[in-house]
Amino acid sequence: MILRKKLLLSLAIIVPMGLMATVQNNGKQAIDYVNPMIGAGGHGHVFVGANVPFGFVQLGPTQYTHGWDWCSGYHYSDSILVGFGHAHLSGTGIGDLGDIAFLPVAHKNHKYVKFSHHAETVRPGYYALKLQQPNVLVELTATKRAGFHRYNYGADVKQGLIALNLKQGIGWDKMTSCKFTQDSPTTISGYRMSSGWAKSQQMYFAAEFSQPVKLVQNQDSVGVFAFENNGSPLLLKVGLSAVSAENARENLKAEIAGWNFNKVVADAQQAWQDELGRISVQGGDEDQKTIFYTAMYHTMTAPSVFSDVNGQYRGADGQVHNGNGVNYTTFSLWDTYRSWGPLMTLIQPKLMGDVAQTFMNIYREQGKLPVWHLVGNETDCMVGNPGSIIMADLVLKGFVKDRAAAFEALKNTSLKDDRGQSFLKQYNYIPFDKDETMETVAKTMEYAIADAGVAKVAKLLGKTADYKLFTKRSQAYRNLFDPTVEFMRGRDSKGVFRKDFSPFKTIHRQDDYTEGNAWQYTWLVPQDVHGLVSLFPSEKAFVNKFDSLFVVTGDLGAEASPDISGLIGQYAHGNEPSHHILYMYNYVGQPWKGAKLMRQTMNEMYTTGIDGLSGNEDVGAMSAWYVMSSMGLYQVDPSGGKYVFGSPIWNEATLNVGGGKTFRITAVNNSKENIYIQSVKLNGKNYTKSYISYTDIVKGGTLEFTMDSKPSAFGTAKKDRP
Repeated sequence: MILRKKLLLSLAIIVPMGLMATVQNNGKQAIDYVNPMIGAGGHGHVFVGANVPFGFVQLGPTQYTHGWDWCSGYHYSDSILVGFGHAHLSGTGIGDLGDIAFLPVAHKNHKYVKFSHHAETVRPGYYALKLQQPNVLVELTATKRAGFHRYNYGADVKQGLIALNLKQGIGWDKMTSCKFTQDSPTTISGYRMSSGWAKSQQMYFAAEFSQPVKLVQNQDSVGVFAFENNGSPLLLKVGLSAVSAENARENLKAEIAGWNFNKVVADAQQAWQDELGRISVQGGDEDQKTIFYTAMYHTMTAPSVFSDVNGQYRGADGQVHNGNGVNYTTFSLWDTYRSWGPLMTLIQPKLMGDVAQTFMNIYREQGKLPVWHLVGNETDCMVGNPGSIIMADLVLKGFVKDRAAAFEALKNTSLKDDRGQSFLKQYNYIPFDKDETMETVAKTMEYAIADAGVAKVAKLLGKTADYKLFTKRSQAYRNLFDPTVEFMRGRDSKGVFRKDFSPFKTIHRQDDYTEGNAWQYTWLVPQDVHGLVSLFPSEKAFVNKFDSLFVVTGDLGAEASPDISGLIGQYAHGNEPSHHILYMYNYVGQPWKGAKLMRQTMNEMYTTGIDGLSGNEDVGAMSAWYVMSSMGLYQVDPSGGKYVFGSPIWNEATLNVGGGKTFRITAVNNSKENIYIQSVKLNGKNYTKSYISYTDIVKGGTLEFTMDSKPSAFGTAKKDRP
């Protein structure tokens, strides 16, 4: 077991002036449990600042990039700020954005300010920081497409200075061109073009001050504006758009028409309460509720709205389009297809309908479904076709009206020749001696998961030939299984397994796996668990090997990926390819083994500390696992698969599944000791299966678990396994 020392953070909950009426006297609301600082240290890489659910604007503090742990632009170990930027990422493994940063400075030549974390207040939709030099209280809030600043200067400050930094970015981001214009004594507008993880980024802005400001310095892409401190707060509103400054101005006018900062904070917090309230939980302890609702919060930072209030957005082809519905960006799909997608199809049906339409827009604009989309750019980050996995799930669950068009997108994406897929056509696996970009085991297995989803959609539409083709392709993982060592292993074009092989050793981006080793990747067959079991001499042999995963230890090597974290044996909860693994015990009739490990994972890999995540948050993926698992459900097969039972920690969890329907999950006799399911009832009737369908959940009803401290025979019969 590898765990970092826990750094506990006690956040003072400060309610901005005018918001006391939103706090209920009869108990906490969901929003009151959220601690946005969880994951701000360690390797969580979470966004810290003010935003609304799925908003384009993520307004918060930006620091200099000192390494990998500054991917979001903020790490708790640092105390230097270069600005309050309007665009950030949350939980990613690569840094970008940081656009349009404003900063109060004491002198016009100052490039940064020092601060203390004790002077920070963070709540969903609200961020505040008291600076000493200059003497000012900074408060931030946001709408979907606009940021709102309030600067309360001390009486000792006669002239305030606000710097607009269009040069500084986060991580790989480098400004390529920028411009700002002071359009009136109180307004400025402009743009920032940059290249980084997303190669071609266009960010336009329109800003408005509450009192006149004067440009006193403009050099090195930083403009400094001065104003006379009259004792009233200086307010600043900033609209963003990827299309034009005019659209940014229109977004600002539509979303923050006046100057009532407290009202915008209240609206932002109400937006968060509404979304967090889609699941209500009872039971557990206060820390578990903090972890749960913070996890819910993290699942809703992205995808980000990418269309303007007039419907325009910048497409994957770089052109401006007029869209129907809301277009989104920031899709970390290799991470989020596993837990986040299945969660959102339960509680965010409107969002997922828009996601499906966004995917189709992207397909039309770039010729394939998205892989890792960021501000309208295809980064092609990570391996496989994760967009196809989510798209297939959305088709199979009824989110897509034009299923024929969706299938065309799925099929054509799978049959492209890029990213190693040409070798897949020739060999039905990707040989390590043919693909110079390595990671061929991971690629083959991820493509197989995607092709399984394509096959299911083909079957749904009666496309027999396509169903047979993609079913065969979904079995490609079989070609990499070496029965002599019982591991998935790199194979060359002649069919020979890689000779220099260790199931432990891994070299980041220079071996056959992606952020993992053979111990972790051998189980990456969520689309066909029974097929994987059949590769072993017997089910017993599979279980023996599987049991070993959680106890065996070995040297990963000095060049292993830092993403391999949160270890129980070689099970790596800190990275998403492992997230389905614990639920595989249900497939071999031993769910009690999984239940014990699930409780251990929830108790030890998720805490209330600033380093309370065992790995990168990965744009909601790490948190989505906790949300689902804490309710006792997990969709193992990510395209239309069953929701497999685990070990619920709540006495009751109620999901708003849309259409005025709710699905209530209760756990009778639940406790920290009573972790094993004894029996289940669905809508009052005895239920023997160890899984439930998506359809049974979203039509509403009640699922009742009865728990005890000893394992039972529930769900072990072959007819009751997933």
